[in-house]
Amino acid sequence: MPENTNQPTLEAADNAGPDAISIVQRGNLKTLEKTLRKQWRLGQNIVLCWSSDERGLLVILVPHYYLGNYCATGEDAPAGGADNETFVRELISGQRRKTREELFAVSERLDVPPTFIKLNTALVEEPAVLAAVEQLIKRYGLSYVESRAVLLFDIVEFSLYTPFEQASQLNSLSYSLNSAYNKLLAQGIEINFARTTTGDGYYVWNRDLGSGANQDLFYFLLLVVADNAVARAASRGNTVPLIRAAYHIGGHYELYQAEGVNPSVFSYIVGDVTIELARMVDLAQAGQILVGDFRCDPAGRGPGDIRPVAQIAAPAFVSGCNREIAAMQGMQLSSKSITGMSCYLTGSEDTDGRSAPRRFRIVDKHGLSRNAYNLQIDIELEGRKLALGLDDSALPHRAEGGEPSREGQGVSGDAPSAEELFDDLAVMLKKRSSKKIVED
Repeated sequence: MPENTNQPTLEAADNAGPDAISIVQRGNLKTLEKTLRKQWRLGQNIVLCWSSDERGLLVILVPHYYLGNYCATGEDAPAGGADNETFVRELISGQRRKTREELFAVSERLDVPPTFIKLNTALVEEPAVLAAVEQLIKRYGLSYVESRAVLLFDIVEFSLYTPFEQASQLNSLSYSLNSAYNKLLAQGIEINFARTTTGDGYYVWNRDLGSGANQDLFYFLLLVVADNAVARAASRGNTVPLIRAAYHIGGHYELYQAEGVNPSVFSYIVGDVTIELARMVDLAQAGQILVGDFRCDPAGRGPGDIRPVAQIAAPAFVSGCNREIAAMQGMQLSSKSITGMSCYLTGSEDTDGRSAPRRFRIVDKHGLSRNAYNLQIDIELEGRKLALGLDDSALPHRAEGGEPSREGQGVSGDAPSAEELFDDLAVMLKKRSSKKIVED
């Protein structure tokens, strides 16, 4: 099963078949990795970009705290902090290889001299070699992804269970992830998924990028939730978790933490998308599935998946995924075949009789808010119907989010007493600090 690991560069080279890297170039990669590890200094420095040189490589190395200072905003920050952050994000997004001229332009802007790494021979312009160098550079650096789908699965009331039950529930959820991967693979949909634990759940993402990868991860979400629900119905005790989940698309940074004297082979992500997911799930109910309020490319995959001029909103993305959900039919859940499946956002009718998805506003403990939608899934298993997610009756309505009525208070015109003033102040403070989810 795929895990959140990256196969070591040289081992990948041995398994590359016709594109295998030569012994000479593998020697170059060994020298490069040894030098990068030394320059990395247990995480003190990070690599931003590189360029080929006839005698080796040129790289831009900066201390790990440098980018934070360079992108800082405020009175004591350097000029152009916001523009600097945009520049850095573009620099560490996508391919890290630069032309010689581009690399020296970066060096001049950052006021950091390039570092030369001598190799035994020059690197060859072969895709397998260049891809291996790119992977090494990223492993000793920091990456930014502007748009990627990420999932968050959270086990409800995890802290209330015994350590043995917690271990069993995490293992059960992990199995559901692997099972969903296998089911999709059997249908010709391979997800290059990675995951990191949150302690009581998992962040999951597709290492591949693009609208097709986002759509595949959405189907992955549906199958994980379904597999978990079937397993929970057949289980006894507290061995299978009750979960809540969320799907969102956004930007994030990716890094490799230090393990001993080497960077870990496990990557971690952190950024807007993970923060939004955590805030969404924090207020989700048991069994609920939330979809963030994002914009992305239309769902699609394959050679015909051409990047459109205009992006679509989350409801249109879910509708697009639902139109192609027939690919899920025939999959097995609890030894029964899926004969029908659909997914949709909970909606309501307006005064004109038109249906529109209900959007909810989620306010966190800091008073910050974001919007989300409630996802429902209907599955037919050889005559048995399975409804997942929360239906309309379990969701908050607009009236519940209104301000409390103050009718009957202060009608006499008398000045409020000190006790009344303290009560009002307590109510105001409670409102400011309370977390809530209401219909937008």
